[in-house]
Amino acid sequence: MYIPANSLDDLLMQVYQRLLKGRTRINPTKGAAVEMSGILLKISNPRARLSRAETRSTLFTCLGEFMWYLAGSNRLDFIKYYIPMYTEFSDNGRTIHGGYGPRLFGKEERAQVSTVIQIIKRKFESRQAVIQLFDAADLLEAHKDIPCTCTIQFLLRRGKLDMIVSMRSNDAFKGLPHDVFSFTMLQEIVARSVGAELGWYKHVVGSLHLYDENRAEAERYVGEGWQETVAMDSMPKGDPSQALSSLRRMEKKIRSGQDFDVRELELDPYWSDIIRILQIFKFTKEDGMLNRVPVLKRQMASKVYAPYITKRHRSRLAKSAPAQLDLFPDGE
Repeated sequence: MYIPANSLDDLLMQVYQRLLKGRTRINPTKGAAVEMSGILLKISNPRARLSRAETRSTLFTCLGEFMWYLAGSNRLDFIKYYIPMYTEFSDNGRTIHGGYGPRLFGKEERAQVSTVIQIIKRKFESRQAVIQLFDAADLLEAHKDIPCTCTIQFLLRRGKLDMIVSMRSNDAFKGLPHDVFSFTMLQEIVARSVGAELGWYKHVVGSLHLYDENRAEAERYVGEGWQETVAMDSMPKGDPSQALSSLRRMEKKIRSGQDFDVRELELDPYWSDIIRILQIFKFTKEDGMLNRVPVLKRQMASKVYAPYITKRHRSRLAKSAPAQLDLFPDGE
């Protein structure tokens, strides 16, 4: 089955509608679900990677998971800061066996992202720019988490970098939006690294499924509708490695509780905005810091993130100080 779409929300709507009508039932380890198999998904505009729907606006957790990958980490304490449920998938309480970070950005033979960048630079139309995430060794012992992603292939064609991700299994409700965000961000990083524009994104799935526990939420998504998707701004042209190094360093400072003014970093506004989003996440996790959010929101160069910031800010105000909501009628 082939499902093309322009944006993530367009794609999710089609996927959920089909799964909600599906009759193929499975009962794997993680619970009963309805399944479609052998699916090819396509997003024509990979920058439209953030859902605008009320039930699927997951900017902060998507970015947090991507930062975990970018840091080359599989540590549980890192990712549970953003997504606490990852605790369920650790074998030892310290790491996640299937964590993508070391497999994407690790050292030597595990530094696969830098390897594919060099391959493309040497031969623009190479068909060997492939990253392998699932490994045969993952099946030799039992683990609570093994990679759902098998391979990621980059194809530089017509001056644009296309990307094909192959998944053995994909949770359509919780996993798919996060996967699309992280992989299309990676696609854009590699595109900028080789001096290319962004092409299409294709997502091939062996088992695409909707767990019964998420069925009601998927029905609400289909029923609520959404605003027209606004794509993220283009990543700045040129080698992003220095900016990514600064981003990783600042993320670590934020997570450890260090405070700083992003304006002093002299980064491109695109990267400064991402750092501010990470700061906003931190400030909305801690009591007494919510008053910092409106200040950072006003400093944002892009308006794309405003609805996500407003939603999170108001949600935290409602929990910690309901009376303050009247002071921030529009989320500021």
